[in-house]
Formats: sequence, C-alpha cells, structure tokens
Amino acid sequence: MLNLSQKSIRSIPWNKGKLVGQKPPLKVQEVWSIRIRLQIANRIRDLALFNLAVDSKLRSCDLVKLKVYNVTQGSTIMTRAMVLQQKTQRPVQFEITKQTRKSLLKWIEYAQLSGQDYLFRSRINHSTHMTTRQYARIVKSWVSEIDLDPKMYGTHSLRRTKATIIYRRTKNIRAVQLLLGHTKLESTVRYLGIEVDDALELAEQTEV
Repeated sequence: MLNLSQKSIRSIPWNKGKLVGQKPPLKVQEVWSIRIRLQIANRIRDLALFNLAVDSKLRSCDLVKLKVYNVTQGSTIMTRAMVLQQKTQRPVQFEITKQTRKSLLKWIEYAQLSGQDYLFRSRINHSTHMTTRQYARIVKSWVSEIDLDPKMYGTHSLRRTKATIIYRRTKNIRAVQLLLGHTKLESTVRYLGIEVDDALELAEQTEV
C-alpha cells in the first residue's frame, strides 16, 4: 500500500515545469538577425545549415541526412531538390534560394566535400552525419544569440518558419501541405496552428 508521499510523487504530471506543445516559427526579422550574425562571424557551416533548414522545411531527421549530391548538379547548386522523407516514405520537393545556394557552395568548397559526402558531417566521425541532437543544440544556440528563449524554440521552429510565412501571405493551405510533405491536409492545419488564428482574425474584422 502506497503512503501519502509516494502517492504525491506518482500524481505529479510528467510535464510539470516543462514547456510542451508546438514550437513557434521564427519571424522574418529573427531569421535575418540569426543570418547576419552567422555571416559576420564567418560561421560557414552554420550559415549553410541555417539557410537550408529554412528553405527546405525538412524534418531534422531528413535535413541531417542530406548528401552533397542531393543539392548539386555537377559543380552547381540546384534551384530545386527532392528527397524521400523518412517518416512518410514519400518524396518532397523544396526550393533552394540564391542566398542558400551561395552559402552551400561556399561550405562545400571550404569543407572539400564530394558528392557522396554528407552535407553536415559529424565532427566526431566524418563518415556519418550530424545527429538530430547535435542539430537541436545548434538551433538553440542560434536563438539564444538573438535573445530568444531556447526552451521555446526547436528544430521544428525552422521547419515551420517559411511554411508559416507562405501561408500568411497566400492563404494557400494546399501549397503549404505540398511543401511540408504532409499526406493529409488536416495535418498541415494542425501543424501551422492556423484554425484559431484565422478565426480570430476574421472575428476582429467583423463588427456587429
């Protein structure tokens, strides 16, 4: 039979004192704040990783496994790429903008990477890729540098950033679904958390 103290311990919620739920996306000015800091500090790898994370909108497990040949054609960086998602086993395409192509090319040349190399290799074992845990730590360091709370942000913040901006500007949820590689539209709605926000926006514009 449990005594009172044991019951109290077992009744404590698992998430007590922890922040749970969706990680917010970065705002445009926050994206540029991080990007400029990385440029000024000449952190070549981090800049390429950050830019590609924002552009690709990939889950961390897919991002860290990208190889050089996934984003290159010969000696140039492609404007569009396609990968097979680990979670859904479905292909997803993403754009690679000019600034991202420039930072990727600089990183590939600096690190002397070849086609079969991982874009972002482990610093311990160069034959394998950066771990998702290492990537998560890097993301938290980025947001900390611009005075955001690292507990509030994570790798999904970068995945959601451009998708959220695209939705806000176009209201095209189907396009965002394709860009995120979601199989169901409902997943995209939940992921972006747009239902309540959009309902409130409509309500604010309506006077009775």
